[in-house]
Amino acid sequence: MTREDADGAATLRVDVLRGNPTDEELAAVVAVVTESYVREASSAVAEEQPTTTWAVSARGLREPLRRDSRWGAFRG
Repeated sequence: MTREDADGAATLRVDVLRGNPTDEELAAVVAVVTESYVREASSAVAEEQPTTTWAVSARGLREPLRRDSRWGAFRG
């Protein structure tokens, strides 16, 4: 879990649920998880879809159906 401190820098919090890891073991876990996160975040970029002229100029051809009025109640 990451949180931001007063300076805006991200801080890391690790909760150990079982066992008694050493400081070196915790540092190794943090290093591996951080490296994996950085690699995944750098490759997880969505490609922008090109906008066509048709998509920009297209508009709805009619208003949506009004579901609150009855079928027999014509409102011209």
